[in-house]
Amino acid sequence: MSNLARRAALASVASAVLLGALKSYAAVKTGSVAVLASLADSGLDLIASLVTLGGVHWAAQPADEKHRFGHGKAEALAALFQVAIIAISGFAILLRAVQRLLQNQASAAPEAGIVVSVIAMVVTLALTQYQRSVVRRTGSIAITTDSIHYSSDLFLNAAVIAALVLESYVGIAGADPIFGIAIALWLLWGAWRASVAAIDQLMDREWPEEKRRRFVEIAATYPELNSLHDLRTRTSGNRDFVQFHVSMRPTMTIAAAHDVVERLEAALAEAFPDTEILIHVDPDGHVDEPGNAMVEANLLDDGDVTSGGR
Repeated sequence: MSNLARRAALASVASAVLLGALKSYAAVKTGSVAVLASLADSGLDLIASLVTLGGVHWAAQPADEKHRFGHGKAEALAALFQVAIIAISGFAILLRAVQRLLQNQASAAPEAGIVVSVIAMVVTLALTQYQRSVVRRTGSIAITTDSIHYSSDLFLNAAVIAALVLESYVGIAGADPIFGIAIALWLLWGAWRASVAAIDQLMDREWPEEKRRRFVEIAATYPELNSLHDLRTRTSGNRDFVQFHVSMRPTMTIAAAHDVVERLEAALAEAFPDTEILIHVDPDGHVDEPGNAMVEANLLDDGDVTSGGR
């Protein structure tokens, strides 16, 4: 899994280098603010892709004495760094576009910008398709954020083409900086969207309700369990972590209870691969924290994983 994410990050770096070189040529030839915005975005893409590569590599390192849960959150940190870069580039492009609109300057030699933007769209489309296939197999938050960023580049390059055509061939003055403003706003919106998933992971947000429900439904198939409570879930990089308590008959032997837990862990691990599971066994009737509804609730009652019971 980590090798797939690493290859996707390397593909991102290579694409950023290629697109940066092409757009540098187009920016010099055209003087277009939309092309310049696209170039700035590609330059920052390269920095973000290098950070993603580092984050994916770091996150893939095994757990050690100082990081017993592994290094998965390095991906979320890399994603947040990308968000900061996207936001900075968005504000810079917005400022430049407003200045260009006020100065009312026209673009020159639009053909170079159009050709380069078409090439950029083809390269970006191929990259994002590959990234999505990797995300489906690894769940990498860093590659997900990178993919969101590059997906926005498709619209960015289409906007550059539209701006150059409208201003240079249709004769609509100010089309180039107006599209530059639209591109900047799109980048800022993408930064906001990308930040949510990274922050959720760093803050140990619970799994989505549907995923938690599927987890409880598997446990509910074991008649030896009288209750399941204090379910806690989180995600770190491409690994999930789950811990919960189960209640069994007080008269069961340790060996019998252990056998049930082993079978339950095996079933859950098959349904939820790359998940570290920690199960605590309580005697039936035991209350862990009186007055704490989230801990006391029996999730096996009806599978209500959000409110914790009937």
